[in-house]
Amino acid sequence: MIRRAVLTLALLTVTLSGPAFAAEPPPPVTAQDHVLGRVDAPVTVIEYASFTCSHCADFHNDVLPAFKARYIDTGKVRLVHRNLPTAPANVAAAAAAVAICAAPGRYFDVAEVFMRDQAELRTTGAQPWFEAGVAASGKTREQIETCLSDPATGAALQAQIEGAQEAGVAGTPSFFVNGKPVADHSLEALSAAIDPLLRR
Repeated sequence: MIRRAVLTLALLTVTLSGPAFAAEPPPPVTAQDHVLGRVDAPVTVIEYASFTCSHCADFHNDVLPAFKARYIDTGKVRLVHRNLPTAPANVAAAAAAVAICAAPGRYFDVAEVFMRDQAELRTTGAQPWFEAGVAASGKTREQIETCLSDPATGAALQAQIEGAQEAGVAGTPSFFVNGKPVADHSLEALSAAIDPLLRR
C-alpha cells in the first residue's frame, strides 16, 4: 500500500526553478503546520525541506540539535517544517505524507527517523525506510495506509508545495526567519538572522 501511495503522490506538482527567492514571503503559519517550539515564540523560522535531500539531512542531523538547544528549548524560536519534495520526488512525497499522517505530536519523530536513516536508502531501498517512519508515527500501518489514501493528505502536501513555489523557493533546505530568507542553513547564518530580532 505504501508503494501505491508513492506512485499516487508522484502526481503532485513539484517545480524547482526560477530565482532562489521571490519577493513574496511564505504563507503565514496556520493550525495545519507542524511546529516545534512555543506557539508564542518571538521568532518564527520556516524550513522548506525534503526527506530525500542530503543537505536537509545534514541540517537535521548536525545543526538542529544545537539550534534546538539554543533557540527552541529556550522559547525564543518556533521552527515550522514544510515539505518540498525533491528527487526522487515520489519517494520524498510519500515520506512527507507518512509524517503528515502521524499521530498528534509525532510528526517530528517521523521526520527525525527519515532524516537519520536517509543515507540507508541507497543500500536498503525505500521499504525499510518507510517502515521505520511508520513505526515512529504512533499509528498502525493500517491507519497510515488509510490516511495515505485520503485525498486530503495529498491536498495538504500540495498546499505546502504551492506555498514554497509562491515564495520562490528553488531548493532545499530553504529557511525564512520572520518571513525573510536566509541563504545558508548553518547555525552561524541562522543565528546572525535571529539574534538581532531577539534584542529588539
